[in-house]
Amino acid sequence: MKTSISPAPLADQKKDALIVFFQGSEVLLPAGNTVLKKRATDYAKNSAFKGEAGQIAIFPLPEKTPARQLIVAGLGENRSFHNALLEQAAASAVRAGRAAGLKSFAMAAGIKLKGVSESDYQLLAGRGACWGTYEFSTFKSDRKKKAVPTLTFAGAVKDRNAIKHAEAQGASLLSTADLANLPGNEAPPAKIAEWAKAMAKENGLSCQVLGKAELSRKGCGAILSVAQGSAQDAKMIILRHSGTNKKAKPIVLVGKTVTFDSGGISLKPGKGMGWMRYDKCGGMAVLTAMQMIARMNVKVPVVGILGAAENMPGSNAIRPGDIIKAFNGKTIEVLNTDAEGRLVLADAIGLASEMKPAAIVDLATLTGACLVALGSAASAILGNDQKLVDKLIDSGATAGERLWQLPLYKDYTDEMKSDFADLSNLGKSGGAGTATAAAFLQEFVPEGIPWAHLDIAGTAWLEAAKPYQAPGATLFGARLLTQWIANQ
Repeated sequence: MKTSISPAPLADQKKDALIVFFQGSEVLLPAGNTVLKKRATDYAKNSAFKGEAGQIAIFPLPEKTPARQLIVAGLGENRSFHNALLEQAAASAVRAGRAAGLKSFAMAAGIKLKGVSESDYQLLAGRGACWGTYEFSTFKSDRKKKAVPTLTFAGAVKDRNAIKHAEAQGASLLSTADLANLPGNEAPPAKIAEWAKAMAKENGLSCQVLGKAELSRKGCGAILSVAQGSAQDAKMIILRHSGTNKKAKPIVLVGKTVTFDSGGISLKPGKGMGWMRYDKCGGMAVLTAMQMIARMNVKVPVVGILGAAENMPGSNAIRPGDIIKAFNGKTIEVLNTDAEGRLVLADAIGLASEMKPAAIVDLATLTGACLVALGSAASAILGNDQKLVDKLIDSGATAGERLWQLPLYKDYTDEMKSDFADLSNLGKSGGAGTATAAAFLQEFVPEGIPWAHLDIAGTAWLEAAKPYQAPGATLFGARLLTQWIANQ
């Protein structure tokens, strides 16, 4: 989406559609738009539109009005508002407009919204509008290429950086979305590695790919064990942004990138297995964040690591009861081959630790227990450093990606002890699955390195369409990580 700024009021914009946000019955428009505000209010009063979160309506404007259509988008009542609703409303408005054949959009450059600064508003609304243009039509034989839509922020703008960042971040989301939605046969580890190399070259990042031989030499037995049953070799993909602060320690982002998860020998039920392409979404969020970081040229150095593997039940597959050795030398008894993501992350975190990082943050669609606990409303966060956890939670709130902290008690670490190895990959009691998985990962983080784990099992994918997005990958995590890193 092409973004621009116009000093003229929103009502004077000659566009296909004007986008106006409502918080309940209140129209959110700046001064100077009195006539438009009254018209929007009158339309809403005489329709089913109530300004509820996710609600969209399109109204024709009078012939003498410069714009053709008015799109009203609801944010819900003030007491229930959170920043994600603004981004979703902008995306919903553009999706609805595009479905109606509209190509050019305008929205106010600033509105009064409690707890949201002007720059945050511009970033959220601009990024959301861009995300609203996305369609996954790769395999549709009748797909038609649509014209690139435009968005104009109308009115005075104090600082243009937020709008520039919105465009950069929106472009990064669109760039990765097709890869994230590809099925396992179209996006094996090798293809993701090639995609990452091309993306890195385009965005000024460096890219290193460790294949089976390199991983074996380094002793990365955990990720290699996951790939044993597949015809596809594992890849460890390492992206680097040098940053402008050469003295700073790097921040390392680690993403679970299981390109398809059958469960291995501990086979998943057949029903619903087809959407297990989503198990690479942690890595897809890291890929997106690295693009955002590069396009914004953030100060601090950042490393992104994707542990890519396919979990299949082939004749060489790892078996329940097998014992393997991870990169850091710890042995793991594999009690369930469907708890494979933590094995991939164990080696990736081990490699990250050697980089002497300022912090490590990993993202993974790791546990069904997280989905049970939090649904799709928030992701779980656990970690060994409360300051880091708090900063990520705050960044998530600002970026529209909510996190909820779960405890990481020693009890959960004790659950992961094995009678035959240093650790098992499954808790003894079967309870607190999200916390025990995080406790397992903590065993691969050396003392003194701040670390946080984000379980995005419930937020990484939409199984059913929403007004703001069709089914598929949400790229959850990229927005909040970029928000956090940009503020370093």
